[in-house]
Amino acid sequence: MAGRYAPRPTRTTVRGGQVAIPAARSPRAPAAAPRTRTWSPPFPLDLGLALGPLRRGPGDPTFRTAPDGSVWRATRTPDGPGTLRVTARGGTVEAEAWGAGAPWLLDRLPALLGAEDDPSAFTPRHRLLAVTERRRPGLRLTRTGLVMESLIPSILEQKVTTDEAYRAWRLLVRGFGEPAPGPNDRLYVMPEPRTWALIPSWEWHRAGVDAKRSGTVIRAVRVARRLEEAAAMEPEQARQRLELVPGVGPWTSAETVQRSNGAPDAVTTGDYHLPGIVGYALAGRRDADDEEMLELLAPYAGQRHRAARLILLSGHTPPRRGPRFTPGNIAAL
Repeated sequence: MAGRYAPRPTRTTVRGGQVAIPAARSPRAPAAAPRTRTWSPPFPLDLGLALGPLRRGPGDPTFRTAPDGSVWRATRTPDGPGTLRVTARGGTVEAEAWGAGAPWLLDRLPALLGAEDDPSAFTPRHRLLAVTERRRPGLRLTRTGLVMESLIPSILEQKVTTDEAYRAWRLLVRGFGEPAPGPNDRLYVMPEPRTWALIPSWEWHRAGVDAKRSGTVIRAVRVARRLEEAAAMEPEQARQRLELVPGVGPWTSAETVQRSNGAPDAVTTGDYHLPGIVGYALAGRRDADDEEMLELLAPYAGQRHRAARLILLSGHTPPRRGPRFTPGNIAAL
């Protein structure tokens, strides 16, 4: 794949003095007037359900919810950084956007909120799913049209607890990202690809990210332009494109295209918990593996991710049999 930086810094050149040092942040300038858009979705909409998968933990610096029910999101679009504020009132969605990426974000608003999703293609064949679907009429699968913003945190979530992954994402975005445009001074835009590639090894270590995951992120950002093209592909083709990067496997590609492409069939395999949750919900088998999970989800071919999402929303999960796993902390080593 093309798109590598030239010249490309190596770990040797970084150790020799070429390191990424965040520029001193000057006081935030007053926010310019936002661009706005009003949209009336022709379906029931629940902002929390539609946009919830984009939030990487309660301290995610790229995502905030406000007491007035609005959702704030900061991201890096093809046109530059942008901040989006979305509020749903009655049957109307009001959106405001700031920054160079504001027009792109507003143009993509319907897709972000699930306008390209088709829940009618899903037919529940288990009572649990039928009840959950009826209770969650506002569930729509988001489609962001952005790959790297979902791929990088998914890589950070490989083989660690969610708390460890959320902490790493929070520290790296705040340490090497930039304040988001607009009036919300708690939001940050994730680093651009070149900045990710120049993060020193000790900063990865400080964030609790081992060399295997940091190496995968670096390999991915070096071909970021080609990977972003996957957002316009069919989900299976998109996954094949992502998995060309060493270190990106089926688990990571599924977690990415669920968000970037709104893929209703991209069921996550290789997950530590999901097979047991699906097996328990549909067949009472809490020790199910990937093979059994896929067998149980076979009647939902084409909509397996939606089925798994409804199972998770149902709250029908196996009771715990032991203490919570204690996460490690390589930063203390």
